[in-house]
Amino acid sequence: MKYKVIIEAQEEGGYTVYAPSLPGCVSQGITTEEAMTNIKEAIEVYLESLRERNIPLPEVREEEVAV
Repeated sequence: MKYKVIIEAQEEGGYTVYAPSLPGCVSQGITTEEAMTNIKEAIEVYLESLRERNIPLPEVREEEVAV
């Protein structure tokens, strides 16, 4: 399964990364590579937790907005 993630550079250094379709699934890293590795692990743990508690995946609808 694939999930879109957002990577944001932090003023104090490092990166925060989150999966918008998985509320609360956030991680960070010193480099973008580390942040991506960490979010992959966070997504795995997030999904495992949902399965263990028999909670369905959140329904998310994505659209693009032109500005």
